[in-house]
Amino acid sequence: MAEEEAPEEVLRLVEAVDAFDAIEDDAACALALTQVLEDWPTHHSKLRLARRERVNRMRAQGQTWAEIGQAMGGLSAARAQQIGAGLRGSKRPKKKTEEPPGD
Repeated sequence: MAEEEAPEEVLRLVEAVDAFDAIEDDAACALALTQVLEDWPTHHSKLRLARRERVNRMRAQGQTWAEIGQAMGGLSAARAQQIGAGLRGSKRPKKKTEEPPGD
């Protein structure tokens, strides 16, 4: 999503994250970042639940999964349905890269 298209709330969140760069004192910045990251799981869960509820409201209003996915930035219908069901995206293990033979 282009920044000029982003809702005000998205822009404010991005600005808040970027504001950490302005903290000159490294220790103060590290402490502030630690405080945010300690609370992040709660915020992340709350955001996921809010998104799920909105998706399910759209579905209850008669929108198709494809329409919902499109409204969410071009997600697939399957992904929109997964979000509505509260399923997370799969976390596939990284492919092992072959190590070059040692000297």
